[in-house]
Amino acid sequence: MGRVPRQPGGAAADFRERDSLGEVPLFHEDENAFREKKSNIKHPLACFFHLFFRTSAILIYLFCEFLSRSFIANMVTIILLLSCDFWTVKNVTGRLLVGLRWWNQVDEDGHSHWMFESRSGTSKNVVSNSDSRIFWIGLIVCPLFWAFFVFSSLFSFNIKWLAVVIMGVVLQWANLYGYVRCKVGGATKLKNMATNYFGLKLFKKVVDQPEGP
Repeated sequence: MGRVPRQPGGAAADFRERDSLGEVPLFHEDENAFREKKSNIKHPLACFFHLFFRTSAILIYLFCEFLSRSFIANMVTIILLLSCDFWTVKNVTGRLLVGLRWWNQVDEDGHSHWMFESRSGTSKNVVSNSDSRIFWIGLIVCPLFWAFFVFSSLFSFNIKWLAVVIMGVVLQWANLYGYVRCKVGGATKLKNMATNYFGLKLFKKVVDQPEGP
């Protein structure tokens, strides 16, 4: 990629959506893929690994006492699974299943830039509804488990597992945040969506309020 222009304030977020007119489809997808049915699972292997690493880490954490008596072995296994899950979801399954990707880039001046990218409107036809549903369910549900594990470790004074569950929260919530930013188009749009939602709820409440005598 070319050099990212320097922006004031150090870190910057850039949401980009490429126009497919006259350009190669984003992520170099085969144009014949547009003709496939959207309702079928088009990437079964990607769907499997999207769920495999994160569910395996959760199951091993829950049943580690039955699998091995070694705390070190269980901890290392969970950390490896979480690391594999982070890399797979960030670099592979997001691109294949929903046409989204995000990454961090450092320019020549040493400033960090967060990049968020999605397929253009025409290319979105290649996304399967089944693939998308599996992706978002796995992406949203699993981080909730790790958030629950953090509170349970604190309340039960199970301090030895605290570093592991915090790592689970950080890695999986990072992917969730990155893909939500890709989906909605950045922080500004997130703020506008929230403002519009609450404005609409307030408007309905005022309209539905019965008039006084």
